[in-house]
Amino acid sequence: MLRNGCCKVALIRATINSSRATAPDLLLKYNSQRPLRSVPSPPELSENHVTRARRGAAVQLGQKGGNFSRPPRGSHSLFCLAGNDCPERRRPPICVYRRVQHLPYIEGRKMIGGNSCSILAVSRLIPGLLLSVLCLVQVLSAARPPNFVLFFADDLGFGDLGCYGHPSSLTSNLDLLAAGGLRFTDFYSSCSVCSPSRAALLTGRYQTRSGIYPGVFYPGSRGGLPLSEITIAEVLKMKGYATAIIGKWHLGFGVNGSFLPIQQGFDQFLGVPYSHDQGPCQNLTCFPPHTKCFGMCDQGNVLLPVFLNQKIIQQPVKFPDLEPSYQEFAWKFISNSVERKLPFFLYYASHHTHYPQFASGEFSGKSLRGPFGDALMELDASVGWLLQSLRNLGVENDTLLLFISDNGPETMRMSRGGSSGLLKCGKGTTYEGGMRVPAIAYWPGKILPGVTHELASTLDILPTLAALSEAPIPNVTLDGYDLSDVLFRGGKSKQNVMFFYPPSPKKQLGVFAVRYGKYKAHFFTQGSFNSETTPDKDCHVTAFLAYHDPPLLFDLEADPSENYNLLAGGMEPEYLQILKEIRAEKENFESKMVFGESQMGKGIDPSLEPCCNPGCFPRPFCCHCASDSLQQE
Repeated sequence: MLRNGCCKVALIRATINSSRATAPDLLLKYNSQRPLRSVPSPPELSENHVTRARRGAAVQLGQKGGNFSRPPRGSHSLFCLAGNDCPERRRPPICVYRRVQHLPYIEGRKMIGGNSCSILAVSRLIPGLLLSVLCLVQVLSAARPPNFVLFFADDLGFGDLGCYGHPSSLTSNLDLLAAGGLRFTDFYSSCSVCSPSRAALLTGRYQTRSGIYPGVFYPGSRGGLPLSEITIAEVLKMKGYATAIIGKWHLGFGVNGSFLPIQQGFDQFLGVPYSHDQGPCQNLTCFPPHTKCFGMCDQGNVLLPVFLNQKIIQQPVKFPDLEPSYQEFAWKFISNSVERKLPFFLYYASHHTHYPQFASGEFSGKSLRGPFGDALMELDASVGWLLQSLRNLGVENDTLLLFISDNGPETMRMSRGGSSGLLKCGKGTTYEGGMRVPAIAYWPGKILPGVTHELASTLDILPTLAALSEAPIPNVTLDGYDLSDVLFRGGKSKQNVMFFYPPSPKKQLGVFAVRYGKYKAHFFTQGSFNSETTPDKDCHVTAFLAYHDPPLLFDLEADPSENYNLLAGGMEPEYLQILKEIRAEKENFESKMVFGESQMGKGIDPSLEPCCNPGCFPRPFCCHCASDSLQQE
């Protein structure tokens, strides 16, 4: 369909040979000095034929200008529809690979110039028919559901990235992602520790509703994310999406893996079923060639396993091999989905930058922040690799990429923990440093680059992806909101309030803190062992549970560090009114909150811990089935 007759339609043909060489210009760089590991190109692209397809221009994959000879029968060609002459709506070229049979109506003798591209003239024999077919392809392509990549970092602080102000972090890929996308300054996790935050992300519901409390799951936990809970993957499966998870699950293992991601809407899973410090690590290599992991991790558990779907393929894990294996798995999943013309949802739950830090040899000792910085560099490189893979496969403009952290930084190990920047405390607390996280949304041509100060949270991801995919919303109580207005129209958030539970919530205590517009009120405060070693004693585990009446009230726009209690000098009428409104919101929320049965309260059974040698003795030491590789068939 043509809009006002302005869209020039052109057919572009490029013969693609079968070489697998990698084009030098497709190498990522994690800094200006050193190239990142090369990115595998699609099998059809060769070094001689790769040229980046820029938005708003039809680009021939091959040499510019000159004659363009007919490709041999049986070779592969790339056909593109260019929409670059529409001022109202600039589009990227829409390209499809087809095997050449015969093209009697294509003439390669005459080139029509345009945007430095070689455009083939369409024969006069059937221009109307060809025009109609190509426009139909454009319309059908535009109607396809978008793809989603959700990158979830682990224990990454609000102040850890260069784009969030860190002076020495080498995060050029994430900085570029932020420069080309929408960076959030007021984005929150639902909880400041792992399992509850992941449950809320995947369900769009506070963790109290699903019973993911108190604390986190362990290898032998009897409970897990209830199968009755509906995840993002299950929502998108109803619209025909291919779904996969890579990395950290941490929502329960259960009897014979009954709580693994395969049971929760994911087609594929490659990763670790819980946190990678929940097994002995003192003799494992974290940084090649021979640097052992820092600390002891959790003694007495089985060695850390790596799963493919429901099968253990390595035990113990080889940390330096994880990220390269995850990248290969991601490439196969995305490319297979593209080949099958399926929209896809990839949940990339990275282990970085959680303790114990690790990295492949390419990043060992390369950062300015020690082991933490090396792990952060590998995380950054993985994001860059993912983005380049989407470009190579021609789906960057059809994909929403979200980058978020699960909670604030763990500061108990000093330099081996992250940074919350100007925010107070970190992981395990309901202060800003524990709850506010970095978040970036990137979608070329759909999301304008910029910064938003609108209130948003991990609870909003499921409603947003459901809206964008036109998937039905689960018939349950959701606590998040569709962020489409914020993402695409520079609009206001649909929520003005956020409630903060501690890692171990109790119904009789209710929420610990409330964010209301620019204000935040603390009704209870408590330190955490995860926030030790910071100068602020309010963060330490020795800062026991304290009830505040009146609550502590802070203006987060003026005081993001939560240093100056607005009620310390007296009860100003303005603040009394704010406090009255906050109390009303809190009471209304708590009156409707239904706590689900505690999954952690079901206890721990060591016999449930995953073991590659079931029935072996003595456990856990006999659970050892090391594999040299995680490469998949």
